[in-house]
Amino acid sequence: MKTIFDPVSLGKLRLKNRLIRSATWEALADEDGHMSEELFAQYERLAAGGVGAIITGFTSVADDDHYFEGMARLSRDELIPEHQRLTKLIHAHDCPVIVQLALGEYNGAHRNMTIDSMSAADIAAVRGSFIAAAVRAEKSGCDGVQIHAAHGFFLSRFISPAYNHRTDEYGGSAENRARLIVEILRGIKASAPSLHVTMKINGSDFIRGGLTPDDCAAVCALCARSGLDSVEISGNGTSVPGIRAGVNEAYFRGLAAPLARQLSIPVILVGGHRSIDCMERLLNETQIEFLSLSRPLVREPALPARWKSCDRAPSRCVSCNACYSTPGHRCIFSR
Repeated sequence: MKTIFDPVSLGKLRLKNRLIRSATWEALADEDGHMSEELFAQYERLAAGGVGAIITGFTSVADDDHYFEGMARLSRDELIPEHQRLTKLIHAHDCPVIVQLALGEYNGAHRNMTIDSMSAADIAAVRGSFIAAAVRAEKSGCDGVQIHAAHGFFLSRFISPAYNHRTDEYGGSAENRARLIVEILRGIKASAPSLHVTMKINGSDFIRGGLTPDDCAAVCALCARSGLDSVEISGNGTSVPGIRAGVNEAYFRGLAAPLARQLSIPVILVGGHRSIDCMERLLNETQIEFLSLSRPLVREPALPARWKSCDRAPSRCVSCNACYSTPGHRCIFSR
């Protein structure tokens, strides 16, 4: 019987348990992408709290990306030393580090260019920025990178028929819309071969004309054949409020479970995990192998250690989402 505390392998990475900290926006970097001391302190608490691996909050691959404020960046070599510091800090607690590489907006001829208006040179520039950032992540000692293709970020829009109406080789079928991600993936594998490469993707966009579960399956299968090491399944409409243990947990399970049966790579499920019983039932009733958490670790960074110490009470997170309105996105109940 699988448990959340099984020592497991995620590709080449060795994890002390199946719990992964899902990338979370902290808004604790300056405009140039330099990380604050408070951000280092947050990761220190998370790593010490016993989680099996950490996916860092979205880290922009571009200097001129202002999609969200406070984003860390890996867009310039001068940022490598502080990412080295972050990696060493987390590794000190026997915890692998995966950096989520993201692009919110592409600013070429004008700010926040649409997918349809991009030239071949624009697409090449995006591809190059992701690959260069991954190389910097490898130089920083990171164990992996996550390609952020979910939650309305640039690559999420690129693969979605709601935003991509191109008629060239980058538009039309799900395979064509996934072409840029596949090119990024192959470029990372060639240029930074030591890295575990995962991807975060919407199982569904939940909007009219958006990415469907069938589209998601096609993109994931194509990426798996192109060398992707794992995939984290999410969806638009994240951070659902009102989650209660044993009642409405794991709200993307219906999207992730069929994919886990189809794919040859590990599937990570995010969204609404609150209790050990529900998580372990999911591990044993499906082929999902890993569970990622965000808000529960905002409320309790040491939640995995608490659970391992035999205090099996569910997460204290009440899913109020008030943390998103606080400086540094801290829980209002634990300040």
